[in-house]
Amino acid sequence: MPAQAQSAEAQTSIAVGVGAVSGSTADRALFDQYSGIPTDSDAAGLLGFDYSLRQEEANNWMELHGSDLLIDTRELNLDWRRPGDWKFSAGYGELVRNDPYQVNTGLINPGSAAPTVEALLGGAGTGSNFDLQTKRSALGVGYTKIISPRMQFAVDLKSENKSGSRLFGIGMNCPTSYDPGCSGTTGIQVGWATLMMPEPIDANHSQIDARLSYALEKLRLSVGYYGSFYRNKNSAIYPDVAGNLYNPVGTLLPVSPGLLGYLNQPISLPPDSQAHQLDVTGNYAFTDKTRATFKLAYSAAMQDDAFVGPSRTGATSLDGRVNTALAQFGVTSRPMPKLDLSADVRYFNKEDVTPLVAYNIAGNTPYTNQNLSGRKSNAKLQANWQFNSDYRGTLAADYEFIDRNLFTASSAVAGITALRENTDEAGLRAELRRRMSETLSGAISYSRSNRNGSSWLRDNSGLGVSGVIDFADPAVVNGIFAPTLADRQRDKVKIYADWMPTKDWSVQFSAEDGTDKYTSPSVYGLRDTSMNHYSVDWSYAVSFRVQLNGYASRGVQTFNQSRYAGYVMSFENTSTTFGLGFTAKPTNQWDLGGSLSYIDDTSKYGQTLDATADAYTVASLAASGGLPDIDFQQTTLKLFGKYAIDKKSAVRVDFVHQRSTYNDWAWGYSGVPYTYSDGTTLGQDADQKVSFIGVTYLYSF
Repeated sequence: MPAQAQSAEAQTSIAVGVGAVSGSTADRALFDQYSGIPTDSDAAGLLGFDYSLRQEEANNWMELHGSDLLIDTRELNLDWRRPGDWKFSAGYGELVRNDPYQVNTGLINPGSAAPTVEALLGGAGTGSNFDLQTKRSALGVGYTKIISPRMQFAVDLKSENKSGSRLFGIGMNCPTSYDPGCSGTTGIQVGWATLMMPEPIDANHSQIDARLSYALEKLRLSVGYYGSFYRNKNSAIYPDVAGNLYNPVGTLLPVSPGLLGYLNQPISLPPDSQAHQLDVTGNYAFTDKTRATFKLAYSAAMQDDAFVGPSRTGATSLDGRVNTALAQFGVTSRPMPKLDLSADVRYFNKEDVTPLVAYNIAGNTPYTNQNLSGRKSNAKLQANWQFNSDYRGTLAADYEFIDRNLFTASSAVAGITALRENTDEAGLRAELRRRMSETLSGAISYSRSNRNGSSWLRDNSGLGVSGVIDFADPAVVNGIFAPTLADRQRDKVKIYADWMPTKDWSVQFSAEDGTDKYTSPSVYGLRDTSMNHYSVDWSYAVSFRVQLNGYASRGVQTFNQSRYAGYVMSFENTSTTFGLGFTAKPTNQWDLGGSLSYIDDTSKYGQTLDATADAYTVASLAASGGLPDIDFQQTTLKLFGKYAIDKKSAVRVDFVHQRSTYNDWAWGYSGVPYTYSDGTTLGQDADQKVSFIGVTYLYSF
């Protein structure tokens, strides 16, 4: 941060410099996601400033701040106020995100609403590189006026434009039971395909937030309006897919006529929408020991943008509308010096009034969209008791009820075993805090919750659903039930300690362990998950000129699931991090600092097979060995030094070195990138290293 000049009224500081980055575009892929430095440049100018004006006699304050003004993460902010009267703020900011994956493609007009897909005749990887990039440009203004000692009005406006392109694609596998005319892959034609189709982005999101607040002796009241408006200039992608694509073994063949028709269909993009909300919030002091808070809100969200083309019923727009109502009330009280009580209740109602239209058809049966109305209620009670100066205990209970409403009779569902209309969950938590000495304190907590629900509902192989009657039915016993609807028992224990052996030492430690166990009518699906996390943070003041700090953590997450006649998966993700840092001021002119951080994130997929798996599945797992691990390691070194030339000027040098290793097999394996059916490839270097150095001159006056 630039040094500040000392003046009676105005203070100005300017930072100007240059930064340089090493490494190829591939080496910089992860580093450049949000660096702000153009990916095709090895250097960038650095410019920032701060201006502050305080006219005490006129009661007029103004602050202007600019940072990263010459790169793609520039920000400019103004804060102008007359304390006790009004405040005006304005801000502009840009943020560019570069996708870390490198695209090599033969697409014509990639990232537009009308791309042309032509297979690369030279084979995969013989096209040209295309950068997936999005840019956000946001402008906001705000004004606050203190109308009287009891009343205040505030309004904030924000508009953000987003442009560029991001990773997206389409795919189709023939034949399908819904269209037997879509023929599959043979020795002379391609019957399935995946194609990259970058999503063109050219949208605006504008928001307004206005609030009138009023205060009485015991009552604080606030009335607010929030509006959100989304506009997308691209309603769809209209692809033009040529008649030849590669089959899975890399042979260029004609595309089956049925498949080609699907691949050339328009692809809808996020439609225009808007939302409006009115709310009343406040709090009331019954006594100096008992207070209540409340909130009432009503909102309406609408989506009536035109379809890309008329639906099968002739409808040209969803005409979607969802109304929501929220009521929330809470109270806190201290009836006794050692006892604190709190209670909260919350009710949320969602009313889906979107017209039901038979957009879909399965076989000869048309069916409508679903009505997604529902209700959610929450309640929480908590009591804290101060046993003595060293011990404090907490007991808490919470309850949640979700009503998903009756399934829409004119709609249909498939591909799942069963649904549930209602679920409810009740939980308890106990915590004990203790100060064990003047330098050591800690806490331990334990919580358990149980979720249950209403009867299970199966699809009718047509319209509507009906209750599951025969739980011995193989389709139920061997089915897959959504874990968000299944019965669940959740247990969690947490330990925390804070140790300060001397005025220079500070250490914090935490350990957490939890399990989820799921129960459903099936013996398959997600059965259990677990997590644990251990961390330690510390700081040490070697002297008033040198400070050290550090942290280390390790967390493990697991889940076990299986499916009938398929895999038995034992997934484990382990994340380990540590860091060391220092700041030093060896002389009055020098400021030094730095940090070294490391992260290691590994996902393991332990796979076996269900006893009912067929011979082909057994042979496939034996041949492949199952899914490989996904590993990510990153080491980052940051150093800075600042030298004060005089009271008004200084020079600062920043250095960053980053090494990353990543082997996500979803987009490539053993150096071979993912290949689409037209020869387009997507991947990134498994090993990346990059360095950055910046030199900045600081001047204040």
